[in-house]
Amino acid sequence: MDLNGKKALVTGGGRGIGKGCALELAGRGADLVVNDRPGSPDLAGTVQEIQGLGRRATGVEGNVFDRSGCHSVVAEAIDVLGSVDILISNPAYSVRADFVDYDPAEWQNTLDATLSSGFHMSQLVARHMIDRGSGGKIVFISSVHAEMSYQRNVAYNAAKAGLNHMARTIAAELAPHRINVNAIEPGWIDTPGERETFDDSHIQERAPTIPWKRLGLPADIGKAAAFLASDDADYITGSILKVDGGWVLKDV
Repeated sequence: MDLNGKKALVTGGGRGIGKGCALELAGRGADLVVNDRPGSPDLAGTVQEIQGLGRRATGVEGNVFDRSGCHSVVAEAIDVLGSVDILISNPAYSVRADFVDYDPAEWQNTLDATLSSGFHMSQLVARHMIDRGSGGKIVFISSVHAEMSYQRNVAYNAAKAGLNHMARTIAAELAPHRINVNAIEPGWIDTPGERETFDDSHIQERAPTIPWKRLGLPADIGKAAAFLASDDADYITGSILKVDGGWVLKDV
């Protein structure tokens, strides 16, 4: 999974899964632009860690939940790196609530942030890749929520299911340009966001129910992303790769 000489853009890369992806790409030789939301308290630290690996890294703040923010981030990434060979699209937003009480505004916010953002980023980067004529790699971070109907997550479940089908459709259209498009479905990953949602006792109680007997780590997702972004995955496109420690099998 040699990524030497490759230029990557990772969105939502300040912490959690996005950071795990950024570090794994850097560890295999890629130079990066790492995006996170405006005012992110995490972005500078992630950039420093990547630089500590001996790779070039630049942090770019920007709201990729709308078209104009995506455009600004992509333009700055191309300006900084000269080109973008790899996109790891990792924006997400989720509010848990009962379906009958779900706020329509939060429904729209979740779709904009989790699904539409992926459309905008990938379209802008794909146009750049097509103009360059050198192919490229686009990896979406999806979720097992795309397949599993978790209650009180109606908007997020729908957004991730849509993301999977969007990824397959984009893969079919971009294949003639030798742009590989795939998605990763993380299971339950030990991220700061999960630690904010669930307390330690809940995690300690539930983690052994996963067939692999532990929560996943951001690095587990990062390694999968690095593989799909490498030449080793040249013949893989339109795939949805589950990286969940067997989570979806736990009740089988």
